[in-house]
Amino acid sequence: MATTTRPYRGPADLRAMQDLARRVWSHASRFHVGDLAWQRNQHLGREADRPTLLWEDGGRVRAWGWAELPGTLDLLVDPARPELADAVLAWFSGVATAPRLLVTVLEGESHLIAALERAGYTWDTAAYRGVYMSRALADLPPPALPAGFTARPLRGEADLERRVALHRQVWHPSAVTPQSYRNVRAAWPYREDLDWVVEAPDGAFAANCLIWWDADNRVGELEPVGTAPAFRRAGLGRAVCLAAMRALGALGAEEAVVYPVENHPNAEAALPLYRGLGFTPYARTRTYTLVR
Repeated sequence: MATTTRPYRGPADLRAMQDLARRVWSHASRFHVGDLAWQRNQHLGREADRPTLLWEDGGRVRAWGWAELPGTLDLLVDPARPELADAVLAWFSGVATAPRLLVTVLEGESHLIAALERAGYTWDTAAYRGVYMSRALADLPPPALPAGFTARPLRGEADLERRVALHRQVWHPSAVTPQSYRNVRAAWPYREDLDWVVEAPDGAFAANCLIWWDADNRVGELEPVGTAPAFRRAGLGRAVCLAAMRALGALGAEEAVVYPVENHPNAEAALPLYRGLGFTPYARTRTYTLVR
């Protein structure tokens, strides 16, 4: 069957890209369906800098490439169609404008690594590494919070401004806005009952954990997680993650995953948090570069 290509056109195509991620998801695959929903929607007005192409046959997406101009690529290729990785890299070479190209893959994506090496890319062992961590959802302890603090899921539009304000404190500087977070909330498979916050006694949101639920693979991804600077070192990040994961487990999920960066100064607090929650590493990313 002939393979065709077409550019990304909007939310329906994001669902098609997520469908590929769902079909091939494993501990050897880089993308969870939640990655795509969050990354595509958290910021506004970036489509011109994100050329994206889909490869299809039989009515299904078999590969996609998502460039971040000037020179970064994310890609997903069905392991049953490894030859499409060469096509994605060739397309990326044509749309990228930087003299140095960067492509990040998971260390278990051997079909992508082989294509990168054929195209002349080399592994940059000094680049930041994402560490992929997993935890079974059995035997989760209850969250423990200081007096006056409450963990709960969001409650619609009334909570939106405080939720965005929290994110912007945690990830300063951040381009997340109320409208972009509305887009996140409208994206599949967002669920408000898995978007948890810790509310301080004065009503401010102090910490958050958003989980994306892949019901087919029975796995939820934590993305993003954070605690406002004024409330750190009080156990709120641990508490909100436990509360959200317990809600995830009640849906029938078997596993939670999270992807912090292990060799970056901003990960100094994240890795101990997730280790303390019982997460263990199962894979790491590799970044490949090509100088043209």
